[in-house]
Amino acid sequence: MRVLILCTGNSCRSQMAHGFLQSFDSRLSVCSAGTEASGALNQQAVEVMSEIGIDISHHTSDSVEQYLHDEWDYVITVCGGANEVCPSFSGKVKTRLHIGFDDPSHAVGTEELVRSEFLRVRDEIRASFYDLYIREMKTQLS
Repeated sequence: MRVLILCTGNSCRSQMAHGFLQSFDSRLSVCSAGTEASGALNQQAVEVMSEIGIDISHHTSDSVEQYLHDEWDYVITVCGGANEVCPSFSGKVKTRLHIGFDDPSHAVGTEELVRSEFLRVRDEIRASFYDLYIREMKTQLS
């Protein structure tokens, strides 16, 4: 099963979702991309994922352009911006979903407050994507 996760910058939320989905089931082929890819990962996202044993440090921030002609079982947007400007895919997309999350990289305040936002969003992404995996993907893979 092929899954593409889209965000605007492809540096934080989509990378965390990518890491979680891949950790749930090795049979999933997961990619993530950005409508305006930043070219770099958000280091706080890398850190909070590493704390729970998921290494996303090797991921790259890629442009959605390189995936437009591929076939996908799921294309999932995780931010409003990517959902609004999600491009048309010339390849086949079976299911397109939007599961939105706040952008923790926009959090301002103390170091503790910013960190708590990354942890909150990470945990929300894990819960939402695990639910999706159990409800829809796992049965299709069996």
